[in-house]
Amino acid sequence: MKKFIFFFVAFIALSACKNQSDKGTIISEPIKTNENTFPEKLNGSTIYEVNIRQFTPEGTFKAFSEHLPRLKDLGVDVLWLMPIHPISETNRKGTLGSYYAPKDYSAVNPEFGTVDDFKELLKKAQDMGFYLILDWVPNHTGRDHPWVTEHPDFYIRDAEGNVTYESMSPTDVWWDTALLDNNNPETRKAMINEMRYWVEMGIDGFRLDHGCGDKIPLYLWEEARAELDPIKELFWLAECGHETFILDGSYADEFEVIMREVAEGKKKANALSNWIDEDMFKHGRTALRMTYTSNHDLNSWNGTVFERFGEGHKTFVTFVFTAYGFPLILGGQEAGMDKRLEFFEKDPMVWTDSLNLQPFYKSLVDLKKKNKAIWAGDEGGFPISIESNEDVIGFYREVENNTVIAIFNFTSKEQSVEITNNKAYGSFKDYFTNKAVKIDDNPLSLKPWEYMVFVK
Repeated sequence: MKKFIFFFVAFIALSACKNQSDKGTIISEPIKTNENTFPEKLNGSTIYEVNIRQFTPEGTFKAFSEHLPRLKDLGVDVLWLMPIHPISETNRKGTLGSYYAPKDYSAVNPEFGTVDDFKELLKKAQDMGFYLILDWVPNHTGRDHPWVTEHPDFYIRDAEGNVTYESMSPTDVWWDTALLDNNNPETRKAMINEMRYWVEMGIDGFRLDHGCGDKIPLYLWEEARAELDPIKELFWLAECGHETFILDGSYADEFEVIMREVAEGKKKANALSNWIDEDMFKHGRTALRMTYTSNHDLNSWNGTVFERFGEGHKTFVTFVFTAYGFPLILGGQEAGMDKRLEFFEKDPMVWTDSLNLQPFYKSLVDLKKKNKAIWAGDEGGFPISIESNEDVIGFYREVENNTVIAIFNFTSKEQSVEITNNKAYGSFKDYFTNKAVKIDDNPLSLKPWEYMVFVK
């Protein structure tokens, strides 16, 4: 509760200090926070999403654990495992079903291994310095979860008294699930008790699927945190399109939508900087947004990064790592994964070609970790606009004598840009080439989809 009060007060204070539209006024000193606790200790971190089923041909915890040394070298800090629970068979989609139709919250999918196998993975990951968080499904269970018969009052029912399900759209119908009634305090108590099992096992937090959906009261998470945070310090990441302040982090889902629209030429690049301004105006800098160019949903249903961003895929992911929030890498992006993974079938990723993008992603992870100016939350520098070309985004971020300047051409045409903010003038190092660069009022020429990052 103390943490919530702190975030609320910080939100009021920072919102009152909103920068004006000219972005010329900055908050000179960020609020000081405890960098040794969640979520602040992740401000310079990168999250890595793991699909156990598809990650290896074996699709097991043991097989995935063999990748941990490579992921340690990549530099990511948080491993988010997609749901690991047994999958319901009633109304199952496809051959293997959806990870998000859990049959038993206190067990593991036998396809992935045993509970002891998971414990070994957890220990190995934590011993190597990773935080491991589980994907949790609070909105619904599978149709054959024991609660359906043992606790029928846990579920929402239709006019005929049948357990119902949720539809996100006419074509996205979750008929393999049973919609929980989280207004029922007994439902919430049972859910929190299931979460306790994994917290006591030693996991580091949760990614909350549909965590702020229409049927999820936020007091569920107030109650969960009151019960579980005293057991162990936890990181709480919600699949929400808005900041809650009850939880530690949330999705920047609209941000990715705008990136797609910019890539398609439907919007100008400045729509992205406008979104960042609006998000900070609403929520202040205490809001921790997870930013990304891909995740499991986007890959399967909307397309690979190459389909959605084309030749600009590196431009957009570099923007994600430098402009705002804390970044996510979907497992496989570093291998240049160019296929949509099947969601309900076995469809292993391919790792044998070359891991051709691992050096690129490693450089971005390292850039984020070592430059406090581009950290998330209060610890990072405020993004200040340094140009006036609507097809280009250029910003300056500075904190504690660390400066990062980033410039992006979000078009397939060559662009010329003048640096209009003299705070960006000076001598820097080009991060990707390590060459010395002087920035002044002379125009810069950017090739199609070119991006530049300078540090000091």
